[in-house]
Amino acid sequence: MGECLAPNCFRIVEFSVSSRGGIASFVRSLVHVFRPLQRFFERTGHQYRRFNYLGEWHSHPSFVPVPSATDLESMLQIVQDVDVGATFAVLLIVRIVENAVIEGTATVFLPEGSMFQSDLRWEAVEALATDRA
Repeated sequence: MGECLAPNCFRIVEFSVSSRGGIASFVRSLVHVFRPLQRFFERTGHQYRRFNYLGEWHSHPSFVPVPSATDLESMLQIVQDVDVGATFAVLLIVRIVENAVIEGTATVFLPEGSMFQSDLRWEAVEALATDRA
């Protein structure tokens, strides 16, 4: 989920993590997406033009972080689904390399079937401590 900072410029504000999937695949569950989105919209005052769903993310821990054929097909299905109603969707793929450096790619998908790589900039943010006791 993200915030629109300017035309075509977004910041990831929050993301959800699914435990479903395997070493080389993930399973997208609409139920697991809906609840985090609903809470996000409530926290951001339902300002949909400023805060909204940006897309999906996952990691390629052992592979180059570029979309696979399955990734491409899945993202096109999402952005072309009239029930989703997205005007675009982004697929962020990340991995951690040496010295805990994160590298990744951001691919933008449009409903008419086109896709392109987007610029991806990393910002240092203060980590939030959570109690999991």
